[in-house]
Amino acid sequence: MDATIASVSSTQMLLGLAIGIIVLIVLSMKTKVHTFIALIIASMITGIIGGMSVDGVMTAITDGFGNTLRSTGIIIGLGVMMGVILEKSGAAERMAFSMIKMVGKGKEEWALGLTGYIVSIPVFSDSGLVILTPLAKSLSRLTGKSVIGLGLALATGLQLTHVFVPPTPGPLTVAGILNIDIGQMIIAGILTTIPTFIVSMIYCKWLGKKLYLIPNETGTEFYKTDYKEEYVKSIENIEVLFKNKNLPSTALSFAPVVVPLILIFINSIVGFLGLEGGAIPFANFFGHPIVALIIGTLISAYGLGKNMSRQEVLDFMEEGIKATGMIMLITGAGGALGNVVREAGIGDALGQAILNTPIPPIIIPFIIAALMRIALGSATVALTTAATLTAPLVLQLGMSPILAAMSTCAGGVAFSYFNDSGYWVFNGLYGLKDIKDQFWAKTMISFIGSGVSLLAVVLASIFL
Repeated sequence: MDATIASVSSTQMLLGLAIGIIVLIVLSMKTKVHTFIALIIASMITGIIGGMSVDGVMTAITDGFGNTLRSTGIIIGLGVMMGVILEKSGAAERMAFSMIKMVGKGKEEWALGLTGYIVSIPVFSDSGLVILTPLAKSLSRLTGKSVIGLGLALATGLQLTHVFVPPTPGPLTVAGILNIDIGQMIIAGILTTIPTFIVSMIYCKWLGKKLYLIPNETGTEFYKTDYKEEYVKSIENIEVLFKNKNLPSTALSFAPVVVPLILIFINSIVGFLGLEGGAIPFANFFGHPIVALIIGTLISAYGLGKNMSRQEVLDFMEEGIKATGMIMLITGAGGALGNVVREAGIGDALGQAILNTPIPPIIIPFIIAALMRIALGSATVALTTAATLTAPLVLQLGMSPILAAMSTCAGGVAFSYFNDSGYWVFNGLYGLKDIKDQFWAKTMISFIGSGVSLLAVVLASIFL
């Protein structure tokens, strides 16, 4: 901790944090300053007003930036390279077709939701929505089901893993900041989102009847009418959607995602049971997230990319890496803010302040993440900031790190509206122009996802 802050009052520390966060929000929402720069400026303001010296602030920023990317940067990069091959090879579409066949006729919402849930593990949610929307529109025309219900189910599955399950950047950063094993974070994220997924799919089916839109053959226009049960029919032969599509096999399509997850799970279980070393000598190596994702990336490059030239595969991977540069900068900047909060002693002051409030500690990460999501629109920035402010409170308030992480992620789902890029991507793809309809779709499903996830976390904190 910086020696200059020994005599600084808790009030001054908290004032520094409050002003820093306000500046971050104003710069991000009202100016041309990018969120990355806004986070660095907010870190400086927080530290200096909080009593740190200029040298102490700059050291805390650079150390926090480097330490955060040290734990997350390689994994993010590998996940993106693997994801772009899944996208370009058609593996994501094959996953969707396989899910529809597995789930069965008349359950297309559940099938698309599950597809989005799996695809979003290596593929960014907005990209996954763009890739799979033509499938949702085809299903709508063939079954007579509303494209809104189908598309929202897809978007919900994509969003849940984007916010809860590594190696997507947000939850990966939360795990790193709160010092949580990646395997445990994956398992906890899946368990937390199971009830959320179920409730969300029920809502999507209901909304499909309330907002009944069917796309035309080109998918560019939508016909809105009142829902009638006789409009809906099952696809007797799902193979109609495979016409003229040269897609990879089901096993090969799932392998780049499933194999790394299995390796990470095995490593986590071995560690939990204390069997490292002699019992399963290679579990620790192959189950390390970096090694597991290298294996997944190699499967995608040599399996899914077997019909591509070497240069095509490399170009696709480089394309993906370019798209993640800014995400890595934002992730590192969030870590910088966290280190300033920690080094300035602001985390301890914040913990003492919270102890004097009637709010249950487990809800605090949720509130912080939800407020940041409402203010900035970005789930990744919301998760990074909330985890940063929560980290010093975990031990002080007696919280379970994994439950604190799930509470943070639940807040990151909250309130998708005008400043959320995913909100506009969905509305544009699915022809929603009326604000009331937009609210019933993307905004309402974010409320449901956030609320049900928080309820699951609170119940877990009571019984576990």
